[in-house]
Amino acid sequence: MKKRTAFIGAILSLIPLGQPLIIKNSLVLYSAGVIFNLPEKVNAESFNFYFDRAYEKGDKGDHYGAISDFTKAIEINPNDGNAFYNRGWNKRKLKDNYGAISDFTKAIEINPNDVDAFYNRGNAKSDIKDDKGAISDFTKAIEIDPTYSDAYSNRGVAKVNLSDFEGAIDDYTKYIELNPKDPLGYNNRGSAKGKSGDDKGAIDDYTKTIAIDPSNADAYSNRGSHKGILGDFEGAVSDFSKAIEFNPKDPFGYNNRGVAKELTGDMSGACSDWEKASYLGDKVAANWVANLC
Repeated sequence: MKKRTAFIGAILSLIPLGQPLIIKNSLVLYSAGVIFNLPEKVNAESFNFYFDRAYEKGDKGDHYGAISDFTKAIEINPNDGNAFYNRGWNKRKLKDNYGAISDFTKAIEINPNDVDAFYNRGNAKSDIKDDKGAISDFTKAIEIDPTYSDAYSNRGVAKVNLSDFEGAIDDYTKYIELNPKDPLGYNNRGSAKGKSGDDKGAIDDYTKTIAIDPSNADAYSNRGSHKGILGDFEGAVSDFSKAIEFNPKDPFGYNNRGVAKELTGDMSGACSDWEKASYLGDKVAANWVANLC
């Protein structure tokens, strides 16, 4: 009988994408307590009217309407970077990443220190698989604001995509320094460590993830995979069982627990888990049941 000594990983890097709509320069002016009632036509054609209406539409999920109104605001005042930024934000919501990049670029041309525009342009570039471009934008956002933690996290994701695991680990470490109670940083750093071959380091980080978020099924599953790689099959079984407890419809938990059980000599338990994984749609497990059980 041929044993499977490789575990199927479910290692996930979570990406916090997007920023709230930000109004920075939409001003309302008051003079000595006197409120002037402008004619309806003037009000309807004002920059602030379209900007504010666009903001409200975007906030309510009407992204097409928001884009239309931000476009009208831009026609009235093409030098307002926030209108371009917010129009780009709404385009990203509609997955128009190229259009969003164009708008964020315009916002940056108007305001070269617009940290949110760099950050969101980096996210849009990540979405189109331009990881080098994304890293450049996240780096610029960090230069403007060294405490911009999401920029470190997302730059780490882009670095992982380019197999720069050490660079990613450094970025996740910085994210952790800024957000020591957020399991995301430990989870992502554990993923990067695992991909770099540091199984013990990965286990340590997934353990920290679990300490903060005890119901994180992926962290249990990933820690179990690395325990299995290091030969701790009993520990792997325990972790996969926890992953199954919190995510009972995920076939990978049963699949991997079956592998770990097989490697402990519990072939009956392995077959039972593979049958469950097969029932949940895992074709690999179905093949193992057919040939080994």
